[in-house]
Order: sequence, then C-alpha cells, then structure tokens
Amino acid sequence: MANKAYNIFRTAVKKLLPGGSLLFVLFLNASAFAADPNGADTLAAKPTAAADYIWILVSAFLVFFMQAGFAMVETGFCRAKNATNLMGKNLMDFVMGSIFYLALGYALMFGNDWNGLIGTNGFFLKGDFYDVGKYLQHMFQVVFAATAATIVSGAVAERLKFNCYLFYSCIVSAIIYPIYGHWAWGGGWLAQLGHFDFAGSGVVHTIGGSVALAGTIMLGPRFGKFDKHGKPRAIPGHSMTLAALGTFILWFGWFGFNPGSTFNGNDLRMAVIAVNTNIAAAGGSAMALMIVYFLTKKWDIGMALNGALAGLVAITAPCAYVDACSGLIIGLIAGAIVVASVFTIERFGIDDPVGAVSVHCINGIWGLIAVGIFADGTYGGVTGLLYGGGTKQLMAQLIGAGTCFAWAFIAGLITFKAADILFGGIRVSAAEELSGLDVPEHGTPAYPNFLLKE
Repeated sequence: MANKAYNIFRTAVKKLLPGGSLLFVLFLNASAFAADPNGADTLAAKPTAAADYIWILVSAFLVFFMQAGFAMVETGFCRAKNATNLMGKNLMDFVMGSIFYLALGYALMFGNDWNGLIGTNGFFLKGDFYDVGKYLQHMFQVVFAATAATIVSGAVAERLKFNCYLFYSCIVSAIIYPIYGHWAWGGGWLAQLGHFDFAGSGVVHTIGGSVALAGTIMLGPRFGKFDKHGKPRAIPGHSMTLAALGTFILWFGWFGFNPGSTFNGNDLRMAVIAVNTNIAAAGGSAMALMIVYFLTKKWDIGMALNGALAGLVAITAPCAYVDACSGLIIGLIAGAIVVASVFTIERFGIDDPVGAVSVHCINGIWGLIAVGIFADGTYGGVTGLLYGGGTKQLMAQLIGAGTCFAWAFIAGLITFKAADILFGGIRVSAAEELSGLDVPEHGTPAYPNFLLKE
C-alpha cells in the first residue's frame, strides 16, 4: 500500500510541477514511505533509548522556551514604540533559523569531517531517512542555533531594518554558528586540540555576542544615546516587569540548556550541572547588584537581571567540570565582569540597549577560560590549572576563545556589510527611528490604546 501511494504521488508531482522530477529527486525518496525509524538508537538495539530521548527532547523544548525569555528581556529593556518589532525579530530568527539550519547548518556542523573545518553531508537531513538519532541531535541543536541568532536582536534593537535582520538570521544559522560549532563540537580542529565547551559559552553565547558587537558597531548608536561630548545618556526601557519575567524564563530554560547537554538521560552528572547552573546565576546577580549599589547607592534591578544572565552564560562551558563552590566563584566573577563591561563599552561609544555584548560575548569568553582554571578532573578527564592540570587545558581554552571571537566578529562584520549593500543600508531612516519601528515596519503598534511618550 505504501509503495502504491508513493508511485501515485510521484506521478502527480511530475505532471503538476515544472521540473517535478528534479524536485522529487532532491526532496523525496522511496524508502521514506516504507521505512520505519532506524539508526543506532532503535529500541530493539537499545532498550533504554526512550529515557534518553525523553530527557533530551524535553531539554530541547525548554531551550526553545528561552526564545520567549529573550523576547521579554529585550522588549522590557527597550522602548514601547519598538515592542512589536522586537517580538517579530525574536519570532523570525527562530523561523529562519529552523529552515536554514535544516537546509545547511546541521550538515556543516555534524556531517562527516573535512580537514577539521566543516561537515560535508546531511543537508536537509538527507541520506539516512528516519535515523532517529540524527533527528534527535538536530532538534536539540536547532534550538541552540536559534539562541545564538536571537542574542543579536537586543544589541541592534530600535534601529536595524527588519529585512536585514531576516538576512542576518539566515547567515548565522546556516554558516556562522555551525562552522564554529563543527570546530568545537563536530569533531573539528578545536575538539582535536582538546578544547572543551560543555554546553556552549563559546559555541552559542560568544558567537551570538560577537556578532552582536559587529552589528552595534556597524549601526552606530541610537539618536540621543550620547551627548555632544560623547557622554552616554540613559534611555530607560519601558517595562522592568517584562525584563524580569524574561530573565526568569531564561533561568528556567537554562535547566534544559546545560543539564540537557549531557545528551544522556542516564548521566547522573546532570544533578551537578543543574546546581552549578543555578548557583552561578545567583552569584552573578548578587555581585552585579552589590557593585552598582556601591557605585550609585541604588539597588539597580536591571543590572541584577543582567548579572544573573551573565552568571548563566559563564557557567555554561564549565558546568559539568566543576563543583558547586567553583560554580559560585565563576558566577560572582561574571557579575563583576558584566558591570565593568557595560560601563566600558559605553565609554567606547557603543550602544547596546540590553547589554547583550557584555552578557554573552564577554562572559562567554570568561566561561571558556574558567574551564581551564576550575575544572577539577572528575568528569571527562578535564583538569584545569587550580587542580594540577597545568597550563595545557588553559591554553586550549584561550585558543578556542580567541578563535570564537575572531571568527564571529569578522563574519558578523561581513554579514552586516553584505546586508548594507543588498538592502541599501541596514539602518532605518531618522524619522522611522524617532517614531519607533512598530508602525513604519509592521503597521502594528504593540500598545494601540496608549499614548506613548519619549
């Protein structure tokens, strides 16, 4: 019956569509209609596979929910007149990321290795129909790819053209994220060097944060951000409530991001990873809050929120390799770094409305370095400087961190420059920026029943 239906469908495609035979060869295969799920992880071959699959897929769903967290954080830290635009960007980077990671990104990241640089097969998940292990890996990784992409939207908020953002999302998901991901996670040259990044301080966060830095530099600051002497002015976001909600969602989603990266429902180390994830976030938030209070005598909740996110980013690489005490120290240092970075970046005339560069790029680098310092040798044989590992692991981490930043920053500059050429500029007009992007770009204000004031 399946083969009969297959033949009928094939005939219909060839008759109804120009080039139908070519489309059929590219996207369909007879075995797809007759085969059961297969691969190394079938239940017949591995009776315990179901537990792994449930754990990994639930973790992937938690990471997907982080898209909502990013949307809330970014919108809350920005002005109400751009809320619809930010919702659209956080939606579409996942939409475009899902399509282009399926088409190209997954193969470049996890296909058969070519000289430690790229993968070479698995485009559109073709080649091994219904290899459920590959489908599982793809589902877990596509939400990571979307996370890397969505980091940028807050840094370039309130002034980037929407079509340019769509273009950028495709490039990050198809090329920038997966190529570096292959180097670190897909058996590429960094993995061969001995560089470790358990859940993506580098692969996800430094990649996203470095491209964000490129985007902010290419765009320039928002109108009114700096006075005529170059002194930064505060541009308050419209809803600390949304920003706080988004942070809680991200914190919650991180319990899929980090523990799920065991990729094994029977790996009990997930309990250590969960505790480290939580305590680093707490340490980052507490440290950021106290430093700003010391400087301003104000309990700055916005900085406390970013401190929590900084701690989460920093612990993402070392979360499996350290104990809880080290996790707390890593988080505390991350909280201090994010405060220093936010103030420093503004002094260079860079306008990052949500602190994405400081949270994700700078603390992503710190997370990679922390592996080489605090890894205690109890998991995966990874031992850092403080536990007798010498400088070998630290050097591997430094090489990976430098490579990650250089690759993503340069690729980001090229991407935004290409968009600038293709779309006649990447920045909206002065009139559109001043009025807000919601109506000019989307025709839909987020708050139509309210009078919005600057």
